[in-house]
Amino acid sequence: MSLMTIIVKMSEGLGKTCAIFFLTLIFAIPLGMIVALLRGSRFKPVSWFAKTYISVLRGTPLMLQLLAVTYGPYYLFNISVSRNKLIPVVIAFSINYAAYFAEIYRSGIDSMPVGQYEASQVLGYSKIQTFIKIILPQVFRRILPALTNEIVTLVKDTSLAFTVSYQEMFTIGKQIANSQTSFVPFVVAGVFYYVFNVIVGFVMGRIEKRMSYYKM
Repeated sequence: MSLMTIIVKMSEGLGKTCAIFFLTLIFAIPLGMIVALLRGSRFKPVSWFAKTYISVLRGTPLMLQLLAVTYGPYYLFNISVSRNKLIPVVIAFSINYAAYFAEIYRSGIDSMPVGQYEASQVLGYSKIQTFIKIILPQVFRRILPALTNEIVTLVKDTSLAFTVSYQEMFTIGKQIANSQTSFVPFVVAGVFYYVFNVIVGFVMGRIEKRMSYYKM
């Protein structure tokens, strides 16, 4: 099989890789903020629940979580597994990355000077207005490097979808490599992931530059 043929076949799975990536970000970024806010709640049961969520999701392998979300309903409740495996894959990725994003958000929120809250109170802002209009933009600026690092990791982690036989790019490359007894598909996959991450790094760099207005 020629190199071009391998690239074309693997490109068929690139769309599914992108789907995992973008859908995970769409769900995990806001979910992470919710978990971070729950973790900081003064109501102990809520805070305890968020801490446990973060501990479990960060302390167990993503591969195990993929298997649990995809096949768990069948083994536990005898519910047939959905034919569209994109749904459980995105759910597993989203809840996993939300736990990491939550800790990044928390570190950013905790780093904000108390004086900013006091100044906004003097100006007549409510707690919600203070958080949304003053604190949150600065938090995002501060956590962008850490957030970028997790997003880059997400690009590479999409390859774990092969665990549940979801036909994304790496799964197709692995199948070609096995059938052709060739390492070339893995090299092609590596190039794809590298280029993807270069693009992600460029975009996040531009966002960070645009938000330099909030640099302290």
